[in-house]
Amino acid sequence: MSSIAIGRPAPEFELLASNGKKVKLSKFRGKKVVLYFYPKDMTPTCTQESCDFRDANPALKKAGAVVLGISPDELKSHAKFVEKHELPFLLLSDPDHAIAEAYGVWQEKKLYGRTYMGIVRSTFLIDEEGILIAEWRNVRVKEHARKVLEAVRGGVK
Repeated sequence: MSSIAIGRPAPEFELLASNGKKVKLSKFRGKKVVLYFYPKDMTPTCTQESCDFRDANPALKKAGAVVLGISPDELKSHAKFVEKHELPFLLLSDPDHAIAEAYGVWQEKKLYGRTYMGIVRSTFLIDEEGILIAEWRNVRVKEHARKVLEAVRGGVK
């Protein structure tokens, strides 16, 4: 399990993004970062979550936050996902799940009696100084983007 905790610095990373460029978390200092981990591009629940963040993006930007999505998918898949759903933020590729492990979201899962390793849908709110200030684990997508927006605006999680 990771050593990530509220009030501590969020684990730094550098990953390739859907725009083909490398992205470092520290590049976003001075802004809040909504960092959401999701299992797979183009699946129904992941699509809903990403579209909810897309729809909340203008309000999140106005509140001083940037959204970043991370999954193990390759860049080609991310590019198609961004284009198809007009996502206005970057999706980052973590194919070896090193960053997912650093954030404690790469875990054993069970589906239809089968056990496997995968992403547990989770969102992290990182402040302007790179400190983790809120987290949502085992996310239920309904109303999630609204709850994150409230937290960005200064509400409780």
